[in-house]
Amino acid sequence: MDAADLAFAGVARQAELVREGEVTPRELVELCLERIARLDPQLNAFRIVYTERALAEADQASARRRAGGERPLLGVPVAIKDNVDVAGDVTTHGTNAFGPPAREDSEVVRRVRAAGAIVIGRTKVPPLCALTCTESPTWGVTRNPWDPALTPGGSSGGSAAAVAAGLVPAALGSDGAGSIRAPAAYCALFGLKPQRGRVPLSPLPEHWHGMTAVGWLARSVLDSALLYDATLGPGPADRDRPQPPARPLAEAARTPPGRLRVGWSLAVPPGTVGVRTADAVRAAVLDTVELLRGLGHEVAERDPDYGLASVSSTTRILRGIRDEALTLSHLDRLDRRFRQLSALSGLISDGLLARARAAEPANTARINRVFADCDVLAMPVYPELPFPVGRWEGRSLAITFDGNARLIAYTTPWNQTGQPAASMPAGWTEDGLPRSVQLVARPGDEATLLSLAAQLEAERPWADRRPAVS
Repeated sequence: MDAADLAFAGVARQAELVREGEVTPRELVELCLERIARLDPQLNAFRIVYTERALAEADQASARRRAGGERPLLGVPVAIKDNVDVAGDVTTHGTNAFGPPAREDSEVVRRVRAAGAIVIGRTKVPPLCALTCTESPTWGVTRNPWDPALTPGGSSGGSAAAVAAGLVPAALGSDGAGSIRAPAAYCALFGLKPQRGRVPLSPLPEHWHGMTAVGWLARSVLDSALLYDATLGPGPADRDRPQPPARPLAEAARTPPGRLRVGWSLAVPPGTVGVRTADAVRAAVLDTVELLRGLGHEVAERDPDYGLASVSSTTRILRGIRDEALTLSHLDRLDRRFRQLSALSGLISDGLLARARAAEPANTARINRVFADCDVLAMPVYPELPFPVGRWEGRSLAITFDGNARLIAYTTPWNQTGQPAASMPAGWTEDGLPRSVQLVARPGDEATLLSLAAQLEAERPWADRRPAVS
């Protein structure tokens, strides 16, 4: 296998090659380091690379293998989003307002290390993870490997760009309003937002007042499932504690789904003015609908009753951004727009926040009535294709906030309900840009979602196609 094929082989295959002795962990790490050094100057996906530490961990992984140690991700390099703690490194949240280095790994980082993975570095995010692109006055502009003039999305854009370009086989993201699903959509990856609490937020009990889930961006459905199996389960501090899956998620990804009832919707959730869904986005959903029908599934149009759930979602997100800003050691260093956003969000009182949170059960029950008639729901991720970098550079807070709010219309409802939702590739435009579709499952049912996504992947594969920067 040549170097490029190995770089794009994915988590499952790389782990298998290490187990079989066909490749060493050090060879995988050195390959990633070489590609980062050569390609990341064009992409700006990494905030920091742990060169010496990763090589040392690779040698330790080789020693474990020689000693007969079996770990599911032994020797596989991964990257961590720069809003999740890694021991010995600062967590910048995309700003220059950060404080001292973290003393301990966050729980999800500890678990992926325990599974044998090697943390190779930290990927970039926009300030406070509050943009749908990954651009920061401190850390610069992150670009899309499919077209460097375009954004990889946000806020997990650094993670998505790194995986799409074959710099690492997988990277951690987080999703408070679409921040795993949208970068996956823009970079032709599989990105699952799991059930809230499925992957630990610890040492945080929750994030953005219950809107956020942590999860993985990967090249394939099976790669994603393996990563979730290695890291699932709430941590000691987590507020949300869902029942564990009935079987390993990798088993679900390898099992045909059977005949499902699949609903589809292009209806824009109300509450955001001026959302226009691009023709290419609509076509991606409708093409997927026809593929599902051809696979024998029962397919019908089903529009959820969203009501005005976006109001309580916006309240929780804005207050969450404010509360996270207040944890930064040097708040005065924030970019002007984000100081303004933090101040504006400070107007959300404890009482208003409490009412927004109290609305969740009713909103969730109403939205989820659609699943009385379907097992999975298909819809857009973002209403438009990847857009040029710098769209909001120098723009006012009002213009920036309004533009970003329109983009997250299709993704945010599922953060409030907390249930699994995934972005998966749905072909390419004539210009070679990735198209995508969002699949949403019932609460706690990642298994059905992964099984169906794997079936679609087998019929319409994407992982063998590589971007311009690779």
